[in-house]
Amino acid sequence: MQVRNTKGWTAGRMLALVAALALSSSTAFADAKSKVVILATGGTIAGAGATAANSATYQAAKVPVDKLIAGVPELADVADVRGEQVFQIASESFTNEQLMTLGKRISALVKQDDVDGIVVTHGTDTLEETAFFLNLVVHSAKPIVVVGAMRPGTALSADGMLNLYDAVAVAAAKDSRGKGVLVTMNDEIQSGRDVTKAINIRTEAFKSPWGALGMVVEGKGYWFRAPVKRHTTNSEFDIDKIEKLAPVEIAYGYGNMSDMAYRAFGKDVKAIIHAGTGNGSVAKHIVPVLQELRGKGVQVIRSARVTGGGFVLRNAEQPDDKYDWVVSHDLNPQKARILAAVALTRTQDSKELQRIFWEY
Repeated sequence: MQVRNTKGWTAGRMLALVAALALSSSTAFADAKSKVVILATGGTIAGAGATAANSATYQAAKVPVDKLIAGVPELADVADVRGEQVFQIASESFTNEQLMTLGKRISALVKQDDVDGIVVTHGTDTLEETAFFLNLVVHSAKPIVVVGAMRPGTALSADGMLNLYDAVAVAAAKDSRGKGVLVTMNDEIQSGRDVTKAINIRTEAFKSPWGALGMVVEGKGYWFRAPVKRHTTNSEFDIDKIEKLAPVEIAYGYGNMSDMAYRAFGKDVKAIIHAGTGNGSVAKHIVPVLQELRGKGVQVIRSARVTGGGFVLRNAEQPDDKYDWVVSHDLNPQKARILAAVALTRTQDSKELQRIFWEY
């Protein structure tokens, strides 16, 4: 708006000018709203129960993305939103191929000038794995936020609507850029690299052993820390250059365990994640089996089944240098599988693989 010389103007004309400037400013602000794409994949956030009392018994992946968006009209207050239905599945059924499809779609979208941020709605069972995968392979500083719900939208005190609103608000915010893939659940902003589903029944299900990055309150993000591990734009992995993930399996450690799983998995995999007790401990009768598999070219990666913080120490409990094994650092078994599946598309060298586990 051009402002002319106002000398000699009356108070009324000055007030009119101020009002016009304010209207022009608010219109410009509205025009500058971030453009966010919601990619729906199913899960509880798209689920429905038989009655409002059914918060834990329901059918996942029933509500399409357009209805999810329509159910939260307040989304229009924080961003210009559009949706795509990528999948409609419960997340325990996610495959490597679907991870690749989702990652490549996100990579294509973030290259567009009319996309400022991405929200992925996702089932909670494997949400942490998808978030970590995207954190490793999508090269963009634009916010990518993965969100789910612990209760279907039909339930009393359903959490999905607020979680989705928070996710869009975070994806639309400029101060979310460059922080890697994020997860918004239960008013918290979590790192997709760190967060895990620690509880299976309550809305505060997602936790990070190192704490949340921030909080969302009434659509505004408040940040307290940032990730330091390599991610997104600083990653050596690129979804556009990966055609297929390496086959990696997890074998669970426990008292009186047998070597059956290791021998079965060892026929068709590039790596086995040993989800060991304590510090990734390996029972003495399992050690020869893992040595044998390593001799055949299978990478052995020691992780730990424990939760709540800590990490596997190299050359503690087992002589990793001697056996040419890798440790997963602080990554839990399911996230160790994701990193190994990505890393093994670039290298088969155990020393390089260990470097990758330290850095990511």
